[in-house]
Amino acid sequence: MSPFTGSARRTADWEHLRLQVADGVATVTLARPEKLNALTFGAYADLRDLLAELSRERAVRALVLAGEGRGFCSGGDVDEIIGATLALDTAQLLDFNRMTGQVVRAIRECPFPVIAAVHGVAAGAGAVLALASDFRIADPSARFAFLFTRVGLSGGDMGAAYLLPRVVGLGHATRLLMLGEPVRAPEAERIGLISELTEEGHADEAAGALARRLADGPALAHAQTKALLTAELDMPLAASVELDAATQALLMNGEDYREFHASFMAKRPPKWQGR
Repeated sequence: MSPFTGSARRTADWEHLRLQVADGVATVTLARPEKLNALTFGAYADLRDLLAELSRERAVRALVLAGEGRGFCSGGDVDEIIGATLALDTAQLLDFNRMTGQVVRAIRECPFPVIAAVHGVAAGAGAVLALASDFRIADPSARFAFLFTRVGLSGGDMGAAYLLPRVVGLGHATRLLMLGEPVRAPEAERIGLISELTEEGHADEAAGALARRLADGPALAHAQTKALLTAELDMPLAASVELDAATQALLMNGEDYREFHASFMAKRPPKWQGR
């Protein structure tokens, strides 16, 4: 995302989520615990806009996405999303579905790693938010469910049919998206849906520790690695190798690469600048 912006000021308060930023680490908490953090039209829009703002500012080097209360996110609110969409015409429905997809694109395209800290349920759109993240840290209580066919819709919602086969393989993705059955943490770890399985109640802590490690590292290298992982999903090998070569040439001309050499020669830890 481009760092250039117009005259609009940064949003001071977010109605549908809670934001904390400390020393390069942002923590975004879905904060409707009484509704298992079910998403509303406003929550989708806030996530989309927040990720764009943080991407432009370039002050965040890692982000934790968490849920308050008993679960991570139960998906779209039945009353405020499903009930409301029944009254929308086709053009309005297309606008809504494009917006939800923009949230996933924002997670994939932001220039910092996103870590989902999952406990309890991650269902429907909540499962896709975790899927789109770069890392999924989960408690043993975590369970993922891509429920879209259970409500009569395509399982390929919000990019799920693109992302999930690339994470767990086509066979597992077909089963999860077609049947909508919940996948509990042990199986999710076995098929590669979970990056790290923690002890019960420690997903937020482990996600925070990983975010701290990433934020203290070479931010530009992390940003370019994330960009290449996304861009090269659909590239032939020759194009991927050429893109890798161009990226490495640029990074080899950067300050962090020189800093690594200087720190190695001086036998000290590197002082990464993200440049």
